Amino acid sequence: MQKKSYQFSSKKVDYYFDADFSYLSKLTDQDHTVLVTDEHIFNLHPKKFKGWNTIVLKPGEEFKVQATVNAIIEQLIEFGADRKTTLVGIGGGVVTDLTGYVAAVYMRGVRCGFLPTTVLAMVDASIGGKNGIDVGVYKNLVGTIRQPDFLLYDYGFLKTLPQSEWTNGFAEIIKHSCIKDAAMFRELEGNSLKYYMKDKAALGKLIRRNAGIKSTVVEKDEFEKGDRRLLNFGHTLGHAIENMYELSHGQAISIGMTAACQLSESLAGFKETARVISVLDRYGLPTMAEFDKAAAFNVLKMDKKKEKAAMNYVLLSKIGKGIVQFVPMAALETLIDNL
Repeated sequence: MQKKSYQFSSKKVDYYFDADFSYLSKLTDQDHTVLVTDEHIFNLHPKKFKGWNTIVLKPGEEFKVQATVNAIIEQLIEFGADRKTTLVGIGGGVVTDLTGYVAAVYMRGVRCGFLPTTVLAMVDASIGGKNGIDVGVYKNLVGTIRQPDFLLYDYGFLKTLPQSEWTNGFAEIIKHSCIKDAAMFRELEGNSLKYYMKDKAALGKLIRRNAGIKSTVVEKDEFEKGDRRLLNFGHTLGHAIENMYELSHGQAISIGMTAACQLSESLAGFKETARVISVLDRYGLPTMAEFDKAAAFNVLKMDKKKEKAAMNYVLLSKIGKGIVQFVPMAALETLIDNL
């Protein structure tokens, strides 16, 4: 096991890489802890939950809504959860988002930790303290920024992960390489999904590297006033179409990254769109897609990165260097219409 800590504004968060589920009992008192997971994880790993108070949710993005939050809170009341209770989210991004959000609002805030079980959650969703729920087609419109106390990485959960979920997670890994790590981008160009699925050491190293990229960015800009915006590469348009077309998060942001590369050509002189498309394709992600551009733009107008009549859009100047550019909404509408 490898321990690494990151210092955020409100607290130090401990990351336990290459650990085991059993270590959870050393991080939190079993009698004062409630685990939150979904049916998939609970049914695949029932023995792990024995002896723990557990709330089991329906799986899927469509349940990342206020009604689920209310249901979790009602079950916490039934368990007699108080301000000394710790919530632990065990699952993918939907579970960690919901758990973090409930932990932020239940009794005005209780301790929480995450045990991410998907590649996506390990490298992105569980890191950085953003916890949100969807409202209709609007992704993460309501939420908080509040750090967990710990992250516990048990790669054993990935053995039962469907290949589609591996692909989903690699979209965020590719995103990190595009905005911050040209050397990692070259490594991804030279390898394949199959390689990382088979080589546990290589996968562990890649996950630690990506967790480090996101955590370091968030350490410097926790409340998204500057550099943290770079983590939204591919997400502005991606989030707009994700719920419109019931795409997986990875599929949506892959299409969003392709569009952002094309916009980068017009706005930032970017010349390597073909390389980005090639890597996305190599890891089984979609790049070009037909979508209702007018409808997508209407959803995009509610994006949290919008300021008055312009959008803070994340572009690439080159592979490994993301930039944020202020794009007037009228100009952005034309650019998206011309994709």
